[in-house]
Amino acid sequence: MFKTYFKIALRKLSKNKLYSIVNIVGLTVGITSCLLIGLYIINETGYDKFQKNADRIVRVTMEYGEPGNMNKAVTTGTKAGPQLQRTFPQIETYVRVINYSSVVKYEDKVFTEPRFLFADAGFFNVFSFPLLEGDAKSALDGPRKVVISASTAHKYFGNADPVGKVLNVNSDREYQVTGVVADAPENSQIKYDFIASFSTLSASKTEEWWTANYITYLMLDKKESIAPLQTQINAYMTNVSANELKMGKAQLVYNAQPMKEVHLHSDLGGLEANGSIKTIYVISIIALLILVIACINYTNLATVQSSGRSAEIGIRKVLGAQKGQLFGQFIGESFLITLLSLTLAIVLTAALMPYFNDLTGKVLAIASLFKPLPVAALVLLCVLVGFASGSYPALVLANAKLISTLKSGLRLSSSGSYFRKTLIVFQFAVSICLIVSTFVILQQLNFMRNKDLGYDREHVIVLPVDEQMQNSYEAIKAAISVNPNVISVSGANASPTSVGWGDGIDVDNGQKNVSLQITALPSDLGFIKTMNMKIIAGMDYTEADYAQMDTSNHGKNFKYAFILNETAVKALGLTPEQAIGRRAEKGGTPGVIKAVIKDFNFASLHENVGPLMLFLDKQFTNDIFIKTNGKNIPATLSFLKAMWKERVPHRPFEYSFLDENYNKLYVTEQKTAQIFSTFSTLAILLACLGLFALAAFATMQRTKEIGIRKVLGASVSGIVGLISKEFLVLTLIAIVIASPAAWYFMNKWLQDFAYRINIQWWVFVVAGGLTLVIAFITVSLQSIKAAIANPVKSLRSE
Repeated sequence: MFKTYFKIALRKLSKNKLYSIVNIVGLTVGITSCLLIGLYIINETGYDKFQKNADRIVRVTMEYGEPGNMNKAVTTGTKAGPQLQRTFPQIETYVRVINYSSVVKYEDKVFTEPRFLFADAGFFNVFSFPLLEGDAKSALDGPRKVVISASTAHKYFGNADPVGKVLNVNSDREYQVTGVVADAPENSQIKYDFIASFSTLSASKTEEWWTANYITYLMLDKKESIAPLQTQINAYMTNVSANELKMGKAQLVYNAQPMKEVHLHSDLGGLEANGSIKTIYVISIIALLILVIACINYTNLATVQSSGRSAEIGIRKVLGAQKGQLFGQFIGESFLITLLSLTLAIVLTAALMPYFNDLTGKVLAIASLFKPLPVAALVLLCVLVGFASGSYPALVLANAKLISTLKSGLRLSSSGSYFRKTLIVFQFAVSICLIVSTFVILQQLNFMRNKDLGYDREHVIVLPVDEQMQNSYEAIKAAISVNPNVISVSGANASPTSVGWGDGIDVDNGQKNVSLQITALPSDLGFIKTMNMKIIAGMDYTEADYAQMDTSNHGKNFKYAFILNETAVKALGLTPEQAIGRRAEKGGTPGVIKAVIKDFNFASLHENVGPLMLFLDKQFTNDIFIKTNGKNIPATLSFLKAMWKERVPHRPFEYSFLDENYNKLYVTEQKTAQIFSTFSTLAILLACLGLFALAAFATMQRTKEIGIRKVLGASVSGIVGLISKEFLVLTLIAIVIASPAAWYFMNKWLQDFAYRINIQWWVFVVAGGLTLVIAFITVSLQSIKAAIANPVKSLRSE
């Protein structure tokens, strides 16, 4: 029996080639979309689950400031880990981690290594990164020890044993290789090429609540301890803030984030950018909707084809076939098409994997699909798709009445017609929602790229600064300045795209002394000029301000000059003019407010501009900023490379552009836009594919009517309009339904940005008009063909 069913199904597929191709292509594309997005979701939701202790590891983050005006930071001071362990017995151990970009040399090989971590000795006891060589207990138990990844070992040493070898780091320190660790998995929040001993750092010798540069992890005795520990930490830090740190109304707060929740549920980055659970939800819905559209295509086409199977159904019923047998036959055909589509989808997924990896920025592999759980999911997907797409037409065919089928053939009820029209409306409503969403995301990205941030990021070249360059820093700046294409040169601790220094300032506002937790940016002379920031009160730094930073006599004559932004001055209860000349203190060191600058965005546009303080300091300079006139950039870079080779021979010449660094803040949004645009295109193509086949069927059903109308003088345009009208009306209904839904969801998405666009009405007009045009072209391809056919031939064939 099953062999007969199989033969019948194959015969039907070969007989109705157009509908078979449409169904197979549609389901293949739908399933492929699900597989690709499924691989992405598996990767994102599997972050850090390979860690054996993940359930009882937490990451400590910091908040500081007054209630209602708290600043957040992913880093802590050196004291957080050891002090919390001493205080709370449920904390078994801690690990502090910091990443420095370093220049590493071995013999004639020199590379700038962006993932050079320093970590406490217990790193390999807390985290499940397997050591391939070396001892986990002693690998990081002393200064100047380093463990390297397997790929790094091959990069520097080839096939030779690296253990015991000595690496030169930043030209002034030597580290002994004490082990080789397996490369970090793709879905790990901690990624490394080098892991050096934390005891190497001078900061390891002291414990400080502030100077918060370190990511701190705690390992607890059990996962159930996390929630009670957070309550205890809150009470403890309230006492520390009031009594030990003397912060008054302000507080220092620590939060314990479960390790498994960091990647998708935290708004704070870390050693790498986080993902977003919202993105996971959105792309999951997109994949499901595309698959539903493909199933709708199958359902509609199989249903309208059923009118041509009246003879088959009638004969089989006369021969004694029961409803269950008929249902089994037709649902079997659906499962056969689904199985064939699934096979093709797996092949297509493997072929598209490199392109999908480029789209998402991931390193995904097709092999992930062939593990027990994904295989079970694939089987379930095949069953669900086969049943969902084939059950309605199978019921229609199986429940057909024998007498009416033999007398007048199989006729579809008006209720079935309404059902098919509803499915068409749903298809196009989904497509319109995706088109509108893509437009809005692209508009928001364009808004962020072109927003006036309060500084000029165009044509600014960024060069790194390390400790060895400090003594020759002014000479390097002078050498750069002689180039005629260079407008100005300055330096700072961080790029204005992402300032992360947390500090405090005390100011007498004339009525009381105000303590303000503030973001700080140590900078050099000319920084405001180089960044083209606007001073709204006071004046820029001069050499005289450096002269006041007198470190003689134990720093008793040392005096800061501060420049604040508008938000900081407002928080102090002052106007910009009132702030100029006010006495202030930073960490007990006196100073004066010299100027107020217009607010600029020094973080992502997801956040409002907060209080910011600039102060002079060359010691903490990490970047040189070179403002150019934008003319002949290649020649300018060649000049800089030659200068670098002469004056900074200890490290390779590497540069970036400030505008590119800014755009990197929105990698997640850019990937989301690419995913949306790709899959919204697929959705509209699938919807049109189904519409094309339905229009072909509708045209075929009305062949005699079209022939008669032509004989009676109907024009080609009149016939095209007649056939197209019904489908275009359905598309209009879809536009009316989709527009408010798309507005609601995209308005929710935009709430994540402190600075955002307003959704314009024309977006819906363009999306709806585009959909109407596509639908009309799709239907017209069939209706024009029917309208220009010879009516005599049409009537004769009927």
